[in-house]
Amino acid sequence: MFQQKLTVAIVSLSLLWLFPSKAHAQQRNAFTAKQAVDYAMKNSIQVKNALLDIQIQKQSNREFTAVAYPQLNGSIGGTYYFDVPTTTLPDFISPAVYGVLVNNGVKDGNGNTIGFPAGGFGSVPAKFGTKWNANGGVDFSQLLFDGQVFVGLKARSAAVKLATEAAEVTKEQIKANVYKLYYQLVVGKQQATSLDANIIRFEKLLKDTKEIYKNGFAEKLDVDKVQVQLNNLKTEKEKVDDQIFMGNAALKFLLNMPQQESLDLTDTLSDDQLTALSLNDSINYNNRKEYQQLNTAIILNEFNVKRFQLSKLPTLASYATYSKNAQRNQFNFFENGDWFTTALVGVKLSVPLFDGNARNARIRKAKMELNKVKNTQTLLAQSIDMEVANCRNKIKSAITTLTTQKANVALAEQVFNSTKLKYEQGLGSNMEIYNAEADLKMAQNNYYGAMYDAIIARIDFLKAIGQLD
Repeated sequence: MFQQKLTVAIVSLSLLWLFPSKAHAQQRNAFTAKQAVDYAMKNSIQVKNALLDIQIQKQSNREFTAVAYPQLNGSIGGTYYFDVPTTTLPDFISPAVYGVLVNNGVKDGNGNTIGFPAGGFGSVPAKFGTKWNANGGVDFSQLLFDGQVFVGLKARSAAVKLATEAAEVTKEQIKANVYKLYYQLVVGKQQATSLDANIIRFEKLLKDTKEIYKNGFAEKLDVDKVQVQLNNLKTEKEKVDDQIFMGNAALKFLLNMPQQESLDLTDTLSDDQLTALSLNDSINYNNRKEYQQLNTAIILNEFNVKRFQLSKLPTLASYATYSKNAQRNQFNFFENGDWFTTALVGVKLSVPLFDGNARNARIRKAKMELNKVKNTQTLLAQSIDMEVANCRNKIKSAITTLTTQKANVALAEQVFNSTKLKYEQGLGSNMEIYNAEADLKMAQNNYYGAMYDAIIARIDFLKAIGQLD
């Protein structure tokens, strides 16, 4: 039973140790469970990325803060016209000429008095400007009032806090996984020790059976059967050792420890450790990192609602420009010639009038998002209640089973030893020994399964109440 649970728990991680990694000097590490967790908190890639998310948020805050600072930009440019643009102008010369002729009553060659043309004078094309133009200047602007920006500035600390709490949630999950895998391996090592003891028993039984066979009180079949049982035990021990090896590699991967380094687990598990946990009824939701994260998410969503509400207010900004312009027919801007100055300052007030109700839609949407987060927090509280209740029940059940199975193992060992003694005295059959050995193995498997269930339930309980150190 325990072997199957351990295999399921580590199979997804244990395969990853097979991937090649960079050469690393051999180093031995002997860790308690707490030391393993501390190592993971410093070296886990997931933790490192979560901490980078905090720094990314801080840089995003600086980027947003820059909007409230003065903005200063310089520019320089030049233009060459292959053909100076032509502009069409009203014909202002012909009317003056015709005016003089009309006023003096001048006649044309046919003797007719000259008058103004019936169709008007039309227009004339004209080219203005030079082939070479250059300009350079500085633009300045300063936001004086924008409700959305000011709300965003207030929300900066909450945004960093949210990223920090997200990192804490990641740490909490990794911490729980490290504890679970660590203690699963500890239980596996204890099971391996029991198998070693069983092997020693059967090696002695095989030796004794061979002696009985030599003395003519047993058959060769009895020796073979004991040999088969011994071989089965050794095979089972090899399987457990393989699973412990893969679990150890999986734990190193979880810790982000190079596979070339060795990892020894120094903690042990006892029944007293598993039964000493106080299952108090008090629950403080704020001890849970996920709950704290949702508290901050609510604050940020409230800021979001306020931001869109203030978007209905006018925005005010000041600006200034200073520039120099020059026009040349040849590229000689750095020789003598005029540069013409343009300088201005101004203030701009932007008043939102009508946007098709887009702002109102954004406000309603932000309020709905806020309500969703609040609903999620309510659901999380209910989920925590259920987790704690389930974990309490699992711990109580596992401890009861653990106590029963511990006594059962002792009884099965006593039965096996008594049966073996009877067999050696010629008062029992080898079938009784096989049955006793099967009962002992089942009792041991049940005991370690209960120990596994108890430690996992204990870790889940401490995580559920937010007290997993």
